[in-house]
Amino acid sequence: MRRHDRQITDENTINELIARCRAIRLGLHDEDEIYIVPLHFAHSFENGQHVFYCHSAPMGRKIDLIKRTGYAAFEMDGGQELLPGEIACDYSSAYFSIIGTADASLVEDMAEKEAALNLIMAHYTGKNQWEYKPAMLKAIAVIKLVARELTCKANQAPV
Repeated sequence: MRRHDRQITDENTINELIARCRAIRLGLHDEDEIYIVPLHFAHSFENGQHVFYCHSAPMGRKIDLIKRTGYAAFEMDGGQELLPGEIACDYSSAYFSIIGTADASLVEDMAEKEAALNLIMAHYTGKNQWEYKPAMLKAIAVIKLVARELTCKANQAPV
């Protein structure tokens, strides 16, 4: 990170900022290209590790890439606000961002898949418990990301 003065290292603050994010963007390596896709997600902080869950159709490019590489980069951000100045070069932006790399896998265990879907639903609705039909659980893919590295920075104090 170039701007160490903007780095956030307090885990409680990082977790609060992640909770404010509405999407996670995965960057997946595909031969000579990078494939980026935004997804809904949930986050948990378990045993000192950041774990993210995303849901997806069970087929497609991102699923193929996760199966092939077992790796993803990710990005989340929020709090964007223009900070005006007297001249063009004085303008800036308030923001926060979280960037990292992760081991990526597909959740196969039905109990873990259901718990991950409940986390995702709670992130967006506030409701923690949902009913899932077995056929629905089998028809959806849940991606699990266990962060290898995660950095967080902000310009201006996050509110």
